[in-house]
Amino acid sequence: MAKAKITQTKSGIDRPLRQKRTLSALGLKHMHDSVEVELTPQVKGMLTKVMHLVSVDGK
Repeated sequence: MAKAKITQTKSGIDRPLRQKRTLSALGLKHMHDSVEVELTPQVKGMLTKVMHLVSVDGK
């Protein structure tokens, strides 16, 4: 399975609770945090919901 590096580029403040929980489920806690995850269908779905808050490298 492919891996991707996800970096939070925008703040989760003043975002709906669902988006905040999605960021934490991805392992992102603060601005400029980065995590490397497997690109499963579940992770791809989470990324589509918070694409405006993160940047993705290595698709």
